[in-house]
Amino acid sequence: MRTRTLGTHGPSVSALGLGCMSMSALYGEADRAESLATIHAALEAGVTLLDTGDFYGMGHNELLINEALRTAPAARREQALTSVKFGALRTVEGGFTGYDGRPAAVKNFVAYSLQRLGTDHIDIYRIARLDPDVPIEETVGTIAELVKAGHVRHIGLSEVGAETIRRAAAVAPISDLQIEYSLISRGIEAEILPVCRELGIGVTAYGVLSRGLISGHWSPDRKLAANDFRGMSPRFTGDNLQHNLDLVETLRGIAAAKDLTVAQTAIAWVLSRGEDIVPLIGARSRERLAESLSAADVTLDHDDLAAIERAVPVDAAAGDRYPANQMAHLDSEK
Repeated sequence: MRTRTLGTHGPSVSALGLGCMSMSALYGEADRAESLATIHAALEAGVTLLDTGDFYGMGHNELLINEALRTAPAARREQALTSVKFGALRTVEGGFTGYDGRPAAVKNFVAYSLQRLGTDHIDIYRIARLDPDVPIEETVGTIAELVKAGHVRHIGLSEVGAETIRRAAAVAPISDLQIEYSLISRGIEAEILPVCRELGIGVTAYGVLSRGLISGHWSPDRKLAANDFRGMSPRFTGDNLQHNLDLVETLRGIAAAKDLTVAQTAIAWVLSRGEDIVPLIGARSRERLAESLSAADVTLDHDDLAAIERAVPVDAAAGDRYPANQMAHLDSEK
């Protein structure tokens, strides 16, 4: 596995990271044994970046990563880096009620994460969404104190806009911005990505397969569990779903001509956008992981990229990437 560096100030990580959220939350029930086996397989393949959030399964995901690392070979465990999001406020029923970026809350969140992960430091720490009631300078400044104390190694951001990025970077070095980026979610290209590059901030791209929508494995009659987030996602509902799957079928023809799967093609496209971008693969099975990781060996030339972008033009997707109430929390969309 090749490596990439997260910005000017961040660590060197595998060119593809593993997003672990779906092993605990939001996509229906997951198989614990298969989840652990998938993390182990990723580590064996050279993946070093494990991405999680303290609110994924109310701490379940951090405990799962703890177990996976404890039972992995020492050499693989020592190479693993953890990227943790914090700040989401949840209800017993699983709802989201806001975000808390107050200094006291940040210190509280990190203490619990360190305990659940079973480690003395977190490699990259970031608030999941901007707290509108707390200046980003205060939140980032508190994480900088945690860096100085040795509890955190690097400071990240998540789903914030260009102005917020500039304000945060004026307080302390920022390693990377975590944000959705895929063939059908290209909003960062206009302003956010140029600002990141100006300031030497890397990008960890999640949703590179748009939650499975552009994986090539989705069908319009797929039944979703009641607790699957995608059942409320505008891109997966109504006429939007068929429109988006029609885009996938166009992409499938291009992929087949190169003896690739749709997923490999979509991931390789994100990889092609720059050495400062690290896609996060959201696989929760070894089969899907193997398919996705093989995208790291795919080379797309100028003609390939042009064909892919003709098949899926900018803003071609139907529907927002989150329901309206969650879109309102995205500083990156304002």
